[in-house]
Amino acid sequence: MISAGDRRLMRRVNQWRPPRWLRAWMIASSRAGDGWLWMALGVVILLFGGSRRITALLTGLAAAGAGWLVFFCVKKVTGRERPCAIDRNCWATLLPPDRFSFPSGHTMMAFAIAVSISLFYPGLLAGLIFCAMSIAASRIMLGLHYLTDVLAAIALGCAIGMSIFLAIPPLLNAILGL
Repeated sequence: MISAGDRRLMRRVNQWRPPRWLRAWMIASSRAGDGWLWMALGVVILLFGGSRRITALLTGLAAAGAGWLVFFCVKKVTGRERPCAIDRNCWATLLPPDRFSFPSGHTMMAFAIAVSISLFYPGLLAGLIFCAMSIAASRIMLGLHYLTDVLAAIALGCAIGMSIFLAIPPLLNAILGL
């Protein structure tokens, strides 16, 4: 029943021709989720992040690593085909990074990093969540993921980001005195 709903929504999205600005935003968001946005954020934090910048960066890196590990394991176990393998997207031409759909790695990574970093810098929360939501929406709009792939990835990414934030700073403090 869930898969049927996912496919119905995907067909509707694929039949709709969004305005040019929305197509550009979705493609740029998806590309930013390839890692460029998070590397740029790391440089900004390194330069302007204050006294907690090293702890914040290491926490963000740990969140990204944990997100990748969970993503890799879950994707191998589920083996769900991507929507673009079933129905081609009518306007997007991005190729998926792998064969499997569940969960969305771009989305999981985006939320894991956004949550872990925003807990150090609450003033960045709105911008980071906007970026993470843009990445999540792009994965659906581009026909690379189903809605449930993205929703599961949001939940997993938030849980990973919060868990890493709670674990890494105390660990670094005990080990390195940071």
